Amino acid sequence: MNKFLSSALVILFIVSCNAGKDTGKEEPAPLLDMKTFFRNGEKATFRISPDGNYFSYRADFNGKMNVFVQKATDTTAVRVTNDTLRSIGTYFWKGDRIVYMQDVGGDENFQLFSVKPDGSDLKALTPFAGVRTDIIDALHEIQGKEKEMIVGINKRSREYFDPYLINIETGALTLLYDNRENYTGWATDNTGAIRLASKTDGVNVTWYYRSDEKQPFTTLITTSFKETFYIGAFDSGNKNMYVLTNMGRDKITLVEYDPVSKKEIKEIFSTPDYDLAELTYDRKRQVLASVSWEAEKEKRHLFDPEWKAVYDGLYKKFEGYQAKVISYNDERTKAVVWAGSDRLPGRYYLYDFKTGQFREVANPFPWINEKQMAHMQPVSYTSRDGLTINGYLTLPLAVKPENLPVVINPHGGPWARDGWYFNNEIQFLANRGYVVLQMNFRGSTGYGRKFWEAGFKEWGKKMQDDITDGVAWLIKEGIADPQRIAIYGASYGGYATLAGVAFTPDLYAAAVDYVGVSNMFTFMNTIPPYWKPYLEQLHEMVGNPGNPADSSMLADVSPALHADKIKTPLFIAQGANDPRVNIAESDQMVEALRSRGVEVEYMVKHDEGHGFYNQDNQYDFYEAMEKFLEKHLKAKN
Repeated sequence: MNKFLSSALVILFIVSCNAGKDTGKEEPAPLLDMKTFFRNGEKATFRISPDGNYFSYRADFNGKMNVFVQKATDTTAVRVTNDTLRSIGTYFWKGDRIVYMQDVGGDENFQLFSVKPDGSDLKALTPFAGVRTDIIDALHEIQGKEKEMIVGINKRSREYFDPYLINIETGALTLLYDNRENYTGWATDNTGAIRLASKTDGVNVTWYYRSDEKQPFTTLITTSFKETFYIGAFDSGNKNMYVLTNMGRDKITLVEYDPVSKKEIKEIFSTPDYDLAELTYDRKRQVLASVSWEAEKEKRHLFDPEWKAVYDGLYKKFEGYQAKVISYNDERTKAVVWAGSDRLPGRYYLYDFKTGQFREVANPFPWINEKQMAHMQPVSYTSRDGLTINGYLTLPLAVKPENLPVVINPHGGPWARDGWYFNNEIQFLANRGYVVLQMNFRGSTGYGRKFWEAGFKEWGKKMQDDITDGVAWLIKEGIADPQRIAIYGASYGGYATLAGVAFTPDLYAAAVDYVGVSNMFTFMNTIPPYWKPYLEQLHEMVGNPGNPADSSMLADVSPALHADKIKTPLFIAQGANDPRVNIAESDQMVEALRSRGVEVEYMVKHDEGHGFYNQDNQYDFYEAMEKFLEKHLKAKN
């Protein structure tokens, strides 16, 4: 038994059993209703109005999340959107209006809408069927741009987006650049002027620069897709740029870059073990505010004294929790603050910059009792070829960690990572008596370029080995009952689920695949048209079906082509309108298994895309998953 890891688990068990304030000992959680974990929050996604007089949030209306607006000094809210078919996700304030995005049935062809904060004067700004709108720059905090935004629309060509200035009251569009060169990315300065454009040949990205909008674009820099060169903001003089980059280094670092001399001026901040993830720039004051990254938990470095004072106050007020400013008004007098943890979905507060006072305005999940939730513990183990694999282990609350049923939960992406925060799926499974292991296998982001590249062309191979090694570690530690281990994942995690039961058929007692890839060939042939500029990059990262060697490898790692090896009971869920993982991925797997008599449950939702967003569909899925796992793992709570 690994001494360090064993000690960590012993400490975790002691904490789990002795953290209760009243008795000095935590008790096992009662079995909670499934809807406790998956009900839409009473309120979510808080934003404060530019004038600071109102705040907004999303809340349930007839089973769909809609936008509500409330005076900061009142307790009564007005519903300003009326979507009855699909929940609204992305929204924000712009001037004196609410702007939001919506698609049809999960097809991801988002259209832009705006509405007054009293719910009147709804405008469909980009009502183009089969066309997607992306936001390039909302032009926040720029004087004179209160009614304007810059958006990208792929109306001319489904593969490329042209930048338009759009009036959020009338929908009037002004083409800012005739994108006949087929640029794929844009960057603006502090005035909202488009100063940079990017283009990819599939594996390399070239940035083009101009000193102002009257000048032509000239080549600035060409980077491999393996190199990060993210332009976060221009400095106060709109001359040099703040760039997150890993060029010439393994970890993503914050640097100052001069686009005229085409040189890095200086390194501003870096961490030795993790990539920097997000840069915050105060556009109104034109100062660099902060940079954040995910270690075991999120961390933040503050550059600006004013913002440092704000965050120092947050950390003091919410010690032991994660806390952040999520929205603030133009005059920097009021803000909405969020605070939460692995056991608390989060609460929202109004913060007064001048007095430093906090006022709770919402507990979106009042039915979640923090003391009944499980602890998510950062852990690590060593892969068979010597890599450190970081992850999170969640044990049922106050249950001895021995010989327990387990759900292995690889994340989607796969170029993403799991983090330390409240995860309703994880808490649901822990409440049902399952240990849950999440692992950031090779190819996951945040740990540097070398670790990310270690996952190239390793779908179903070394990436899958990292998952399998996590299972072996749990068994070795005595935590897992080897006969009661399941695997569940979505998107790439769904692929890893299918790969797990196809390539290690004796390892799992049950498997749940949620919108997962099953056949690498059909997957590559059904990607959305706006992914095509990146197809060569995908070929290098995953494999090229047109290359004989890669084709053989892709056949080897396509679970649908190895369905004859699968004997594990399987539950598959799929959205019929999924543009990323076409329904054919699930259809062919189900057909192949059922033709052999392998048990497979199949759930298709015809009003969903890549994942289920409508409340009733979520309930159906998790209810079916709970019964499926109970049947095959026989967990006892």
